Amino acid sequence: MALTKDTRIALNDGNAIPIIGLGTYASPDVPKSLGEEATKIAIDLGYRHIDCAYIYGNEVQIGNAIRAKITDGTVKREDIFYTGKLWCTFFSPELVRKGLEKSLQDLQLDYLDLFIMHWPFSLKPAGAEEPSNPDKPFVYDDVDFCATWEALEACKDAGLVKSIGVSNFNKRQLERLLSKPGLKYKPVCNQVFDFELTPEDMKTLEELDKNLHYGPFKEMKQHPEYPFHDEY
Repeated sequence: MALTKDTRIALNDGNAIPIIGLGTYASPDVPKSLGEEATKIAIDLGYRHIDCAYIYGNEVQIGNAIRAKITDGTVKREDIFYTGKLWCTFFSPELVRKGLEKSLQDLQLDYLDLFIMHWPFSLKPAGAEEPSNPDKPFVYDDVDFCATWEALEACKDAGLVKSIGVSNFNKRQLERLLSKPGLKYKPVCNQVFDFELTPEDMKTLEELDKNLHYGPFKEMKQHPEYPFHDEY
């Protein structure tokens, strides 16, 4: 099959994801307006998959860009495949839909094409993503990600998301989710980093002492569900 910018790969739930997408994360010192302009340009160039997340802090701007390109006739909503991510402070089942609806509101969208759990561990909520204890960078919570998954399944049933998946899960965590009694929908993906690494990148990975192909997120190393203690 010849690959083009319009090529999509079938997911296990019957939906399809474009193979080329725009990642919208940027360091905090980058103006959010640049992400908005970059997204507009990407859509003009033919990008149809936009990847963002609540924790990136730029969903309003990315939503503005998508809305502008819909309004000017460049695309229709169904042309865009939007991937969003549930942040760890929204893992309690009663907060999952709240977190999703906050993203939908900021994005000015009625649904997400793909909604994934950003990490396999939960953090204590403090209104948003900020730590509930100012003396610690993050405060761990003990929400079972299987319970979070059930709430994601309910969001899919409600039509708020078309597909659901996970990110940064290790083999053990994936197996536990897939073997969960009453599993209604399997994850359509496990989004991880997969690209050529520089020697400096390899040095960072070697510090993990597991030779894993992930972003380390060292602040979470003491969390019981930190995924990088296991071989993948």
